[in-house]
Amino acid sequence: MASLVSLKLEEKLVCSICLDLFRVPVTLPCGHNFCKGCISDHWHKRERAPGGAEKGYTCPECRRDFEQCPELEKNVTLYSVVELARDGDARGAGAGRCEVAPGELCPQHGRPLELYCEDERRCICCVCIVRQCQGHRLVLFEKERSKKQIILKESLEKAQEESERIERAMQELEEQTRSIKDSSEELKSQIRSKLAHLKKALEDFEGQSVARIEQEQVVALGRVEENWSLLKDRLDVLGQHRERAQSLLACPDHRTFLQEFPLLPPLESPEALVPVEFDVAHVIKPISDILTGISRLLLEDLPGSVAPKAPSPAGQGPVHPQAPAVKVLNPLPECQLRAELLKDHRNLTFHLETANKYLELSRGARKAKHCTIPMYRGQGPRFEPWQVLCTQSYGQGHHYWEVEISSHSVILGVTYWGLPWEQQRGHKFNIGLDGGSWGLQVREDCYLAWHNGQAEKIQEQLYKNLGVSLDYGKGLLSFYGLGEKMQLIHSFHDVFTKPLYPVFWLCEGRVVTLCWRDRARAATLIHQPGWCHSQDLSQCRRDLDAEAGTARGAIF
Repeated sequence: MASLVSLKLEEKLVCSICLDLFRVPVTLPCGHNFCKGCISDHWHKRERAPGGAEKGYTCPECRRDFEQCPELEKNVTLYSVVELARDGDARGAGAGRCEVAPGELCPQHGRPLELYCEDERRCICCVCIVRQCQGHRLVLFEKERSKKQIILKESLEKAQEESERIERAMQELEEQTRSIKDSSEELKSQIRSKLAHLKKALEDFEGQSVARIEQEQVVALGRVEENWSLLKDRLDVLGQHRERAQSLLACPDHRTFLQEFPLLPPLESPEALVPVEFDVAHVIKPISDILTGISRLLLEDLPGSVAPKAPSPAGQGPVHPQAPAVKVLNPLPECQLRAELLKDHRNLTFHLETANKYLELSRGARKAKHCTIPMYRGQGPRFEPWQVLCTQSYGQGHHYWEVEISSHSVILGVTYWGLPWEQQRGHKFNIGLDGGSWGLQVREDCYLAWHNGQAEKIQEQLYKNLGVSLDYGKGLLSFYGLGEKMQLIHSFHDVFTKPLYPVFWLCEGRVVTLCWRDRARAATLIHQPGWCHSQDLSQCRRDLDAEAGTARGAIF
């Protein structure tokens, strides 16, 4: 009963503004009490309110208005009662600490925790109920615990299920890790074994190919030696015959001459020589075909199979003589690659005597133009197609040259000496139609790589500046586009057996320019900061424009 009276009394000693015990209580004319600081702040905020807000001095409890600000005098009696209440709280807190464990006391007021406030989600004491939790939802500890236990059990079940699921997933990942490692090791072992087998097969193929060539060489050299022996024996017989004949001619006695003459054996017909056949092209032909396929497989197809492949372009039409495969190549690093190629740059000149009669050559034989009227009327082995060879031919080593074309409908390539002079049926050119020539046809929408009558289509942008790289020993012929980036257009893989001549075909109105370079100047240029091949090609054009006039007919 005393506790209830004390609680009700304590409710009357609480400021309705700060909801705490009065600090310096003052009484307004209406009889309501407030902390001096709380009521002063309340009126001060009203004075600073915007113009539309209510101003003046009003009691927060009864809303009574005062014309003037009331004098706020300290209510001494009420202050004494508040102090007694404060002392009672302190004594109660001290007594509670002796009887109750620290965890059972309110951390703010030191009173025993008695109820649970659902709104503030904490345990509260009787002071908290009066000062802070009036009107809140209050429940007993037991009821709130039963609710929390249900939630906790559900959480525990979920955690257990998730833990089991994670453990199963981790076990599956461990199994996947073992499976991946085992599969990877097995695959690597298979690849190593297969490549070792292929390497052994290549070594065996090398040995058999060399042995076959050596066998053919031995047979051919044996026949040569046999013919040499026949000729040596014949030469000995002729020497003996010549000595006896000279001796007989020198005999002064007619009777002796006539008697000895029948004894001189007549010269017999020479024994026929054994035919010697060692056709390098015939010997190398089956080997060359195999090596070409292996080179393409190892140097182009195989690297592309383990790297991301570019999508094949759609909508490619048929190409004469058959529908070749479309081949898309990625850009290569330009300046470093071209700098290496220019170390082996070759300055070419056109071979006047091989030029088709409609091809006009410049004075320095560095520029060819297809004209509408014949340029040459003399006799000689000129091409019937609109083609021209270069004077230079190249064998062992690496060689590189660059050309500029006016537009598409041009073919550039290389050939053995012996490319047919005549027009081939069904074609305007004969570059790449046999096994002894290789050519790249520049078309309006693509490129065609020609060899042995077969064409391979390459989808790439049109370049007017092109580079040709010939690595004779490696059997590698590559064509590059020279633009903002140096682009590999196509590479031929073969076995070259004779010197190769650069060769060109030009459609009506087309112009092909051979780019020349001074080696010392080129070596200086390619090591300058900011150097690019477009500057070098521009200089090539300026050098060519400096040539005076063009050659026609008999000028050459």
